[in-house]
Amino acid sequence: MHIHVAFTPDESAAAPTGVVIDVIRATSTICQALASGYERVLCAAEVEDARALGSGDGVTLGGERLGVRIDGFDLGNSPREYLEARSSTLAMSTTNGTRAIVTAAERCERVLIASLLNLGAVTEAAEAHGDDVAIFCAGVKGSFALDDSYVAGRIARVLGGERSDAAEAAVRLAASYPTAEEAFRASRSGRNLINHGAELEADIPYCAQESLLAVVPRLTGMNGVAAEIRL
Repeated sequence: MHIHVAFTPDESAAAPTGVVIDVIRATSTICQALASGYERVLCAAEVEDARALGSGDGVTLGGERLGVRIDGFDLGNSPREYLEARSSTLAMSTTNGTRAIVTAAERCERVLIASLLNLGAVTEAAEAHGDDVAIFCAGVKGSFALDDSYVAGRIARVLGGERSDAAEAAVRLAASYPTAEEAFRASRSGRNLINHGAELEADIPYCAQESLLAVVPRLTGMNGVAAEIRL
C-alpha cells in the first residue's frame, strides 16, 4: 500500500482509494450529519447549485462562506447543528470542503470522508481495501491548511504502508503537536472560528474529538453537479 498526501486539491494526486479531509469543518459536519440520521448529503461546490438541490421538500440546506451561514440556508457548517436530522437529505455548499470532494471524485475509484470524529472507522475502511491511498486536504482557498494536514498525518501514520515524502511530512507535522486541539487552534481555520466569537470557537474542541463516530461516509456517485455521500 502506497500512501500519498495532497496538501491542496489542485495537486495532481490519484489512487484507487481517496480520503478527503476538511476537518474545520465540512467533513466533520458530514460525518456528524450521517451519524445523526440524514440518509444522504449532497455536496455542491457552488451556492446556487445547493439552493437548486434544496428547492424541493425533504431537503435541509446547510453551508457557509467565510465561516458564516449562507443567507437563506437552514443551517451553517457547525457539526453541533447536526445532532438531530431535520430531513432525509442534506444539501451542502462550503468554502473548501465540498470542492475537495468533487475533485477527489474525478480522480479515485472510491472516496471516503474523514475527520477526527471518525478517525478509527475511516482508517480501518481505507486499510481494508488494501489499495494505494491518496489523502486530499481541502486547504483554504487552494492554500495549505495546517488543520487538514494534521489529520492527514494522523491517518497516514495509522495506515502504515509506503509513504510518499508528502505523507511522511504530514506524519511528522502531526507528531509535533501534543493534541489535536492545539494544532487546530494554531491553524488559520481555527483562528477564523475564534475571531467569529465563542459560538463558532466551540467547534474547535468538538472537531478535535477522536473516533467519536463509527461511520464511514462514502461517495456513491454524482447527482448532477453534486457529489452524493452516504454511509
